[in-house]
Order: sequence, then C-alpha cells, then structure tokens
Amino acid sequence: MQTRQAWPDDASAVAGVYVRSWQTAFAGLVPQHYLDAMDPSREESEWKTRIAEARWPTSGVLVAETEAGIVGFTGFGPSQETPAVAEIGTLYAIPEVWGTGVGKQLMLATLTTLGQAEYTQATLWVLEGNQRARRFYEAAGWRADGAAVEDTTGGASLNKLRYRRRLC
Repeated sequence: MQTRQAWPDDASAVAGVYVRSWQTAFAGLVPQHYLDAMDPSREESEWKTRIAEARWPTSGVLVAETEAGIVGFTGFGPSQETPAVAEIGTLYAIPEVWGTGVGKQLMLATLTTLGQAEYTQATLWVLEGNQRARRFYEAAGWRADGAAVEDTTGGASLNKLRYRRRLC
C-alpha cells in the first residue's frame, strides 16, 4: 500500500470509498434511509472540488492505494475555530480493509503531512456512538478534549465528540 496526495481524477474513487464506508460504519447510528440513498456519483463533484482546492500541505486529501485501487483517504485542513490547529475532517476506508493496518498507515501519513505544514496540534470529530472509530483514534494517541456538538443527519440527532492530539 502507498499513500499519496489525491488528484482531481481520484474524485470518483474517493466518493466510492466515502459512500461504502458510511453505509457500513454508520449503520445503526444514521437512519438507514439516508445511508441507502447515498450515491457516489452525487458525491464525486464535491470531492473533485475539495481535491482541486487543496493548499498542500496545509490542506488536502491523502489517498491510500493498493493494487486494487484507492481503498481509503483522509481530508484535512485548518480548523474553522482555530486556523493554527489542523482538523482532520474525514478518514475513511472501504470495509474490506478495516483491521489490516491501512487506516493506521493513512493516519501516520496524514500526521506527517500536518507536521510538514507546521501545525502543532490537530483535532477531529467522531460520532459518540461510533465505538470502533473511537478505539482506533484512541490507539493512535487521540483524546477527547471535552468539546461536543449535536449534528442532525438524515433526521437523526447525533452527538459528536472532538478529539485532539499534539503533533510535535
């Protein structure tokens, strides 16, 4: 597996990973009708724009790629609350590679990139009920910092917790 900066031509594959990951990871947390309605073709243009607007290494999308193609990705940039702090907005992998180390390698590559951008701290948000993701982040040195928000997705009220990690 290799990690690399995403390019606009990767948007279709990134959108596919995004939808497949959501449909599996958030089953039972997000209403099923919302998950069933997700479609990679409707997500592709947004990912193409996000990737094209990257300001590497301060913001961008990293992909994890195997001989089978793109199997995971992260999206990151400055936090809206504190621009000197990085925020990982997305970290997703296809369910078939969960538990194989792809996520760990992708996280390490992302942290390296954030360090190159001279960030000293990073944050991310995780659904309170997503125990698998919370265990993954905690094993990678992330800790809940006490901040929480309520989000509405597909008509469901979801609690998100902010995790934080020092980068230096």
